[in-house]
This record gives sequence, C-alpha cells and structure tokens, in this order.
Amino acid sequence: MSISKESMMFIIYAKNQEKAKNFYESLLGYKPTLDVPGMTEFALAPNVSLGIMPETGIMRLLENKIPNPTQANGIPRCEIYLYVDNPDEFLEKLVKAGGKKISLGKLRNWSDFVSYGLDPDGNVLAFAKKVKENQ
Repeated sequence: MSISKESMMFIIYAKNQEKAKNFYESLLGYKPTLDVPGMTEFALAPNVSLGIMPETGIMRLLENKIPNPTQANGIPRCEIYLYVDNPDEFLEKLVKAGGKKISLGKLRNWSDFVSYGLDPDGNVLAFAKKVKENQ
C-alpha cells in the first residue's frame, strides 16, 4: 500500500470561503481551478493544489466528530511554504491582499531566505528562496 504521487491537495479551513478565495486569488495572481460552494482550489504546482473549505463545511462532512475549527479562529493551523523569486515582494502582496506581515526575509539556518506573514484566517505563509550553499 502506498500514497499516490500523481496528485495531492492540502486543504485549509476558512471562516469565509469567498474572502479566502479573494485573498489567495490576489496573492497568487490567478483564478482558482475550482470554485463551488464548499470548496475552492488553486493549482500551486503540477499535481499540487491548495483547497479552501469553510470551517462549517468540514464539521458537516466529518459529522461533528472533530474539534470545531471555529474555536481556533485567528490561531495558526498550518504553514504554507511557497518558493518564490522574491520573498519580500510576495510578503508585500500578502499585505495588499489583506494579510498580516510577520517578518521580512532573512537567511534562515536551513539555508533558505524566508519572509513570513499570515492570511486572513491566521494561517502562516512563508515565502522562500533557495540560497546557494557556496555564497
């Protein structure tokens, strides 16, 4: 038994699906590949998608058998780590789209130059650029 490497999706829960869709559309600079009541999807890379589901939708789907995500509004529940050409430019796009700046880019001890921010639901977004080891 194995996990399919053909396609994968990471799903975040949003208080307001439309607001989250508009934020990510502005940040990423393109339209979602799917946008229906209960799910919005953005292609991030070949065969990798970001899904946005309303908090209330996951509660219904899982028959209220999980802790209610609405009780964690604004508390980071995930980190979305994106490799980009210019981390600080993406951080500014995040702020203009309605997110919150955490820190400007700096070289981190794992050899990536990374900026950090929050989306409107409090999820952490990291904008990273690989740094060549010989620099």
